[in-house]
Amino acid sequence: MEMEMKDELGLTMDRLAAAASLLEQAAERLAQRQSSFAEDAEASISRIVATVESRREADLEAKLAAAELKIAELQAQGAAGAPIAGRKTLPTAMTSLLAKQGVAVDFLEAGSLDAALVSLSVEQRIAVKSQLMRAGLLG
Repeated sequence: MEMEMKDELGLTMDRLAAAASLLEQAAERLAQRQSSFAEDAEASISRIVATVESRREADLEAKLAAAELKIAELQAQGAAGAPIAGRKTLPTAMTSLLAKQGVAVDFLEAGSLDAALVSLSVEQRIAVKSQLMRAGLLG
């Protein structure tokens, strides 16, 4: 009987060793799978980040192009002598003063303005010209 117990004990020990080996192999496979999942997740995140950054760069490039176009349009308007949209208006007193001198407020030339303002004092001329500059009618 003692022999039988030793055989059974030996058999049980063999089974335990086999089970331990299987558990070690399973743990190894799980660690490999976890490592593989982590690598896949990292690659996916990298692709997402790259996509977001490229879209952000494309948006910024589009905004920059639109801003450069707007600047070019405004420079062309300024070079052509076109009045700037949304400009300030002159005070009523200034408009009437210029009208009395025979100056049209819509389009001003430096020579005609100087000729029209000859009868005014230096302070009044400076005031008129500064108002015209603020209103965007005189460069």
